Amino acid sequence: QVQLVESGGGMVQPGGSLRLSCAASGFTFGSYDMSWVRQAPGKGPEWVSAIKPGGGRTYYADSVKGRFTITRDNAKNTLYLQMNNLKPEDTALYHCVRERGREYSGTYYSEYDYWGQGTQVTVSS
Repeated sequence: QVQLVESGGGMVQPGGSLRLSCAASGFTFGSYDMSWVRQAPGKGPEWVSAIKPGGGRTYYADSVKGRFTITRDNAKNTLYLQMNNLKPEDTALYHCVRERGREYSGTYYSEYDYWGQGTQVTVSS
């Protein structure tokens, strides 16, 4: 069965950095787009970033562009999210998701079918 297990979250001060990881199993990881989606307390899910199977095409929400970097290692079945210059508004539960979405005219339209339990990121002084 499909499993997605996130790790790497924690508490950090504003301006700090964290690197999230997601270990995938139960499907052919290298054949799927993958994304990170976050959910802050009291808010709905927010798509953060996506990456194509080969890793050469990436997409970001405007709120994280220039600060976050998504990468993947298909040999290790692992997805990553490097988060720099973190802000209090980045505080959320971060989920790794398997995508069924697609890119159209440079914009990524997320539609995921599996997600992990998430890893908590808290940005606070």
